[in-house]
Amino acid sequence: MKGSDKFKYKLQTATVVEKLIAVNVLVFLLFYLFRTLTFLFQLPSDFLLEWFSFPKELGEFIFKPWSIITYAFLHGGIWHILSNMLILYFSGIYFLNYFSPKRLLNYFFLGVIMGALVYMLSYNLFPAFQATGRSYLIGASAGVMAVLVGIATYIPNMRVKLLLIGSIKFWYIAAFLVALDVIQIPMGNAGGHLAHLGGAALGYAYTKQLQKGNDIGAWFEKIMDSFAALFQPTERKAKMKTVYRKNTNKKSAAAQRKSTFSKKLDKDEKQKQIDAILDKISKSGYDSLSKSEKDFLFKAGKED
Repeated sequence: MKGSDKFKYKLQTATVVEKLIAVNVLVFLLFYLFRTLTFLFQLPSDFLLEWFSFPKELGEFIFKPWSIITYAFLHGGIWHILSNMLILYFSGIYFLNYFSPKRLLNYFFLGVIMGALVYMLSYNLFPAFQATGRSYLIGASAGVMAVLVGIATYIPNMRVKLLLIGSIKFWYIAAFLVALDVIQIPMGNAGGHLAHLGGAALGYAYTKQLQKGNDIGAWFEKIMDSFAALFQPTERKAKMKTVYRKNTNKKSAAAQRKSTFSKKLDKDEKQKQIDAILDKISKSGYDSLSKSEKDFLFKAGKED
């Protein structure tokens, strides 16, 4: 198998979690490659970060509404993306054992959106952020926390094995990371931690509503389906199908004529054998017939 074929096969068989991780890593590499080039040629690079990151100001967000999604695919460094992708992979494996890939995307992107809204609201509501200047949100943590807390809420008592710790209940892991975000708010990156909590809250509420029979993310899934439909190939024209059906009918008619002709030959052959047996009976009597001739005559009589 060629290298390109292996890549295509891997892409086709990859889970939605692996695809999300691949997109995040690819964007991370391209972004830092761009920053390296701008550094070498002494060109401005901050405009790219500002164009795709999520701002705290509503007025700025109105002019770049895509940033409520795109910010999740930007990361501030190796540890930032590594920790996010490890948690996403860990929680995503369990998530896909109980929910569909579409639902995982629902949790992830709705968590990203909720995290951004909590971030913006916090920076415009709490006095602690009134003196801050321009601020931007980046990272997939809100979406990752939505997936982690969502599946932990669904299977809270499932035990998983962790290195150096051993067997531990799933909800302990989620609760620890949520508590860590709450504790770290005064220590720095307050907006990021608040966004994490927004994603975690979405994951918890989504699962609780699902358990009550309410899919609060159905509207977003419809949007994704509509968006995906734009890139699906259109069906072949009816004219081509009509030609194909005509050919099929011709073949069917020919096959029927052939079958009728074969049946006619068989019937004529059968009648000849019956006439020969009847002639033998008239000349030598019924007892002169062999067993096979008697059986043939008996079967022919039943069919007639």
